[in-house]
Amino acid sequence: QVSLNESEGGSVQPGGSLRVSCQVTGHSYDNLCMGWFRQGPGKAPLGVAAIDYTGSTVYHDSVAGRFSLSRDNEKNLLFLQMDNLQPEDSGMYYCAAGGVLVQGMRCLAYLLFEYKGHGTSVTVSA
Repeated sequence: QVSLNESEGGSVQPGGSLRVSCQVTGHSYDNLCMGWFRQGPGKAPLGVAAIDYTGSTVYHDSVAGRFSLSRDNEKNLLFLQMDNLQPEDSGMYYCAAGGVLVQGMRCLAYLLFEYKGHGTSVTVSA
């Protein structure tokens, strides 16, 4: 079992930045994809950033170059740094894990199906 607990999100103006974190607890998550997916109002969930069991990070095209995923293995923390935020980035962001031994871009899809946190709200508006 994997437990995921996100930090508080926030509200920013377009072009602003936010960093959210996720405390990961449980066992046997080293071989899973870890990352974040978001769900905007009236939209389907979308995997935006993931790190696979090899340590490689992948990003959805819509956030590549603006979002950065990192982790602190000692403290079991996962971070998502979001820069140059735009209104379309608004939504609930969920820390998630899934996909045993899945690599690369496939991780973004596997985030949607197994473990997730309670979510944290990110609002980008002028």
